Amino acid sequence: MTSHPSSPLFSVRRAFLASMAAAVAAPVLAHAAGPVSPAAALPDFGAAPEFTGIERWLNSEPLSLAQLRGRVVLVDFWTYACINCIRTLPHVNRWAERYTPQGLTVVGVHTPEFPFERSASNVEAAMRRYGVKHPVAQDNRYGTWKAYNNQYWPAAYLIDAQGRIRYKHFGEGEYERTEGVIRTLLAARG
Repeated sequence: MTSHPSSPLFSVRRAFLASMAAAVAAPVLAHAAGPVSPAAALPDFGAAPEFTGIERWLNSEPLSLAQLRGRVVLVDFWTYACINCIRTLPHVNRWAERYTPQGLTVVGVHTPEFPFERSASNVEAAMRRYGVKHPVAQDNRYGTWKAYNNQYWPAAYLIDAQGRIRYKHFGEGEYERTEGVIRTLLAARG
């Protein structure tokens, strides 16, 4: 049984066939246009906010995202009395050690949860205890925390070489995924 071109069934059948043809053709057309870089497939969460309201810098002179343009930046919000943060530090430290020569800059943003965590000497002692050698911004007034609209300890934000946030992770885990994104963003630098 065939439908007449003016019948509703013919229109439905035609729309179905057109959508099937588009679905079949999409991968071929995408391949013909060239491969999409892994970095291009990452979400773009917008321009990274500048470090703000930092009381002091530890292990570094003051840094700005403007001066770090061209590098991949991992902003790691942590506090030394948070067990979840302590568990992530070996991974963060390893990434800093392994990827800094390739163009990664790790910046810890120490934002206290409790009043005793505001003490610079306590933060420095914790950094020695946990082997933190990368720059740490002491964000006692939550300036940078608020600029990122952050709500979690630990929280990791990966910023590409153009200053755009391309990855966020809150809490422990996803270490392999995070490291994969670091490698992807480093490769995209050119």
